[in-house]
Amino acid sequence: MNFFDYRDGQLFCEGVSVDAIADEAGTPLYIYSKAHLLERYNAIADAFKDVDTTICFSVKSCSSLGILKVLKDAGSSFDVVSGGELFRVIKAGGDASKVVYAGVGKTDKEIRYALEQGILMFNVESHAELETIDRIAGEMGKVAPVALRLNPDVDPKTHMHTTTGKLENKFGLDFQHAGEIVDNLGKTPNILLRGIHLHIGSPVNSVEPYGEAIDKALGFIEEHKDGCASVEYLNTGGGFGLFYSKENVPAFAEYAKVITERAKKAGKKLIIEPGRSIVGNAGIMLATVQYVKFNGLKNFVITDSGMNDLIRPALYDSYHHIWPTRTSTPALPGASVEGVSTVKSDVVGPICESGDFFAKDRLLPDVSKGERLAIFSAGAYGFTMSSTYNTRPRAAEVLVDGEEWKIIRKREQWEDLVALESAE
Repeated sequence: MNFFDYRDGQLFCEGVSVDAIADEAGTPLYIYSKAHLLERYNAIADAFKDVDTTICFSVKSCSSLGILKVLKDAGSSFDVVSGGELFRVIKAGGDASKVVYAGVGKTDKEIRYALEQGILMFNVESHAELETIDRIAGEMGKVAPVALRLNPDVDPKTHMHTTTGKLENKFGLDFQHAGEIVDNLGKTPNILLRGIHLHIGSPVNSVEPYGEAIDKALGFIEEHKDGCASVEYLNTGGGFGLFYSKENVPAFAEYAKVITERAKKAGKKLIIEPGRSIVGNAGIMLATVQYVKFNGLKNFVITDSGMNDLIRPALYDSYHHIWPTRTSTPALPGASVEGVSTVKSDVVGPICESGDFFAKDRLLPDVSKGERLAIFSAGAYGFTMSSTYNTRPRAAEVLVDGEEWKIIRKREQWEDLVALESAE
């Protein structure tokens, strides 16, 4: 959290007090640091500079147009998993010819739209999908560039819901079926095989699974070298780790060493798809305390933000550091709170679900109605996974640049939630 710090007991994002922002913009509120985004992106670019590398920011991790524009201006391309995400990239000024399109369930409409926009390639996840792309490309008089997504059956040792490289997962092709596709590419004349793709999961807090997966992929290319003669790209996906609290996350240079030395040896251009590692710690979410309740067993800090605003704790049992925005005892993620006067509390929201929580049995300073809490490491899979459950308007988003800030997404209003509906 390099660009978030406490000054005289107030939390700042870069040069701006987050409370000053919330006084105008309200809560729930997502606040992002532009400087953090650029620092992380440039650090990845530097780590992978020894190989011809296309960095495709993973749009699903944080899809706000204002964030995409910052990264596009820094030189990033994009990894999308839906036609809507591709539409967002183009709206943000992104170059479709550098976009890779992943996802297991692309519709005919989405495939046609992507071909019309001239994307770099599809990451193909099944033989049925390949046949569909071939058919649509033929109807359009085009040749569709693709990469085969291999499932290397490698355990990245991460959460079961974010593991994507094991055979029990829905993603990618097992090597036998991928080999049959490569050996029979003549039957899909409107397909050009340009790459081999892997994505084993996220967050991956060690480098060894990447080496294991890439070695298997390069072995596949060698085994099917005739069919893979047109393969120029090795796409190793994303999944680089993120520091939330106590994780031992490898430096980008450590990931790069394992990946680039293999790409060099194979003589392939490289594509990587980082998301969380760029934007995760660039964002926080602010929540305002509404009530504090003790039921004789537990202390509950009830906020105006809920699982509809940030679902990760409910969905993944994920840890997010939480601390007041104004405090005499500042504590950023990873800091010890020993010696601080605290109360063990559940931090919860107003949603009518027992799964509506941000933390359980968390040690926090005593807080009261009207105080604000910062929920850290919320930049990735925060707002982008939010919803209007319980007919709650989604939060506003703010981008801070030095001592200035701007709203990059307005707060939804009740009227917005019913604008597409009819009672007739």
